[in-house]
Amino acid sequence: MPDVHALLSASSSKQWLHCPPSVRLQENFPNESSVYAEEGTFAHEICEYKVRKYLHERVKRPQSEEFDTEEIEQITDVYAEFVISIIEQMRENGCEPLAFVEERVDYSHIAPSGFGTADMLIIGKDENGRGLLHVCDFKTGKGVFVDADHNSQMMLYALGGLAAYGFLYDIEIVRMSIIQPRLDNISTFECSRQELEDWGESIKPTALLAFEGKGEQHPGDWCRFCRAKPVCKACADEALALCREDFLDLDAGAFDDTTEESDMTAPYEADTNTAVFKQPGLIPISELAEILPTLNRISSWIEAVFAFVSSEAINHGVPIPGYKVVEGRSKRIFTDTKAVVDTAVQNGYTDLYKQTLITLTEFEKMMGKKKFNELLGAYVAKPPGKLALVPESDPREPVDLTSAPDQEFSVLPDEE
Repeated sequence: MPDVHALLSASSSKQWLHCPPSVRLQENFPNESSVYAEEGTFAHEICEYKVRKYLHERVKRPQSEEFDTEEIEQITDVYAEFVISIIEQMRENGCEPLAFVEERVDYSHIAPSGFGTADMLIIGKDENGRGLLHVCDFKTGKGVFVDADHNSQMMLYALGGLAAYGFLYDIEIVRMSIIQPRLDNISTFECSRQELEDWGESIKPTALLAFEGKGEQHPGDWCRFCRAKPVCKACADEALALCREDFLDLDAGAFDDTTEESDMTAPYEADTNTAVFKQPGLIPISELAEILPTLNRISSWIEAVFAFVSSEAINHGVPIPGYKVVEGRSKRIFTDTKAVVDTAVQNGYTDLYKQTLITLTEFEKMMGKKKFNELLGAYVAKPPGKLALVPESDPREPVDLTSAPDQEFSVLPDEE
């Protein structure tokens, strides 16, 4: 997979379309990787491997001791099976589709120097015989639900696909699908070629502002992955304003005028200008519900600020007034496993290893899917996921909390 990213990348397009100056503001901050990004990269490589293998290309499976897990195997299977189903459906529609895996697309006719890598471009015909471009994108994240509906990243990839192949094939319809298995999310958005191209023309002025570092800063949920966020004045102003509006009672002092003195308290002048927090226990649930979206924005900003300041202190030795760097707790480890085993055995200790059953995915690899389903399919179940509170805009079906089939205690009959 290519490691080079455009200044106006498709993946950050939601950010620069809403806050054009953010692109240039981030240039002074390193684009540091994380374990989540590394896992995502490996998962994409596995997706690429599985699709290319289906297309009968000679490929070698990527390896990773850290990330090659049962979960990664399962979520990449979901992606590969979805992509394969699209190709098979196009074949049923009477054409042999063109499939481009990890295809670099250029949309610089819309955003200056804009390019990116689409996970999958498939060109063929839809069920009505119309020319179809289908763009697929794999997401490993589970923190943010990603919807394909008018998704700017997907639309830029599609515009790049049209720029590359639109003059060779009579493409009328564009479909864009996001596959996010960890949230059971497969979302597809469809539009006409004309609608997509009109949207591309509409964002050209904003893209130019972003490239030049001009325009106004606009904080919002698109700030989540902005590297300038910890020191962004617009984000700070918004977060503090939200705090004042939703949590602080600026009309009340820190203490009442009738503060009671006792032998345990020394007399002093109370600072009646200090803001005090409202008492959440006195706020109705309806008002708390209105505050929930605000909480995410505030906590996200707080986390970003603390992470930035911590990194400056720990990694660069920048002194932070009122704070110090300390060493946290750590766990003991063996420095030489072989020497540990040899020494223990020599001294009569032999029960040194645990024996555990191989994972479901390892069984499936060993037997093959068909044999696995035949022999062990009856013993496989997918338990319900952990319950979570999400906005109503989340397309997943709500859980019926009125029925509780797995009650821990049975209901006793009424006594007569």
